[in-house]
Amino acid sequence: MTDSPFASQRKGGPKSPLQKKGQQILIGSTAVLVLLLGSCSVATHSTTVEPGNVGVKIRTLGSSAGVAPEPLPARWYFRGIGERIIQYPVIQRTYSYTREKDERGNDNEEITFSDNTGLPMTADISVTLQVNPASAPNLYQTYRLSFDQLLDGPIRNDVRSAVAAEAEKVGVETLYSGGRQMVIQRAYARVSSKWAKHGVTVSQLDWIGSIRYPAAIIQQMQAKTQLEQEALAAKALEAKETALANAAVAKARGEAEAIRVKGEALRANPQVLQQLAIEKWNGELPKVTGGSTPFVKID
Repeated sequence: MTDSPFASQRKGGPKSPLQKKGQQILIGSTAVLVLLLGSCSVATHSTTVEPGNVGVKIRTLGSSAGVAPEPLPARWYFRGIGERIIQYPVIQRTYSYTREKDERGNDNEEITFSDNTGLPMTADISVTLQVNPASAPNLYQTYRLSFDQLLDGPIRNDVRSAVAAEAEKVGVETLYSGGRQMVIQRAYARVSSKWAKHGVTVSQLDWIGSIRYPAAIIQQMQAKTQLEQEALAAKALEAKETALANAAVAKARGEAEAIRVKGEALRANPQVLQQLAIEKWNGELPKVTGGSTPFVKID
């Protein structure tokens, strides 16, 4: 009877070429599988902190569980079991709270507030800020929020509260006539002071566009502005007419004064009057006289 290819293996003899090749394929496949599993494990347990950000490491297991106090600079990191890394932007950025949708979503984030009479109004506001890299771990330790969550939550709430607190000190007429810059600067002082304690530098807080007043208030303010402009125009016209009248009076007084001075001069010097008469005389005597001497005295 003919032996099978594997008969020698069963009998303890040397392996055939076919057996050796199968064993090599099995070992190679196992090695590739181990490498793939290892690569997947590394990929799923690593984080790259991008340039412009710092990382905050959080441990959930062991005696060192909690937020690591040191920020992680931008590079690749391997994360151990029970570890995760939150990224915080540390470059200066400007964020907008607007009625319209923006890069962070479609939600209406306009800021609402009222004047000293309780009249409601809204506005879009921008804030420019920057996180101190060294303060990022403590910032996360305090709020347990990512930076985008801070912007949508605590920072926005503080901006709204600061604007509302300052706006309710003035009337809508003050806001409409230019007082809104005073309000936003005072609100900025409140917000920057609060977040400086957490290592966040707020460098600017400003309105985006105009405040949105109720329609009735806009009409009222526009009507008042028109009346004020008309009053100013009437006052200017009155001032012009007064100036013209004063100029005419001054001119008349000047002419009268000139006549008076001239008359006094002629009375004091009758020979001048005689000379003027001679200069104007055409050499003919009057046709009819009353027996008196000619009007020109001839010596």
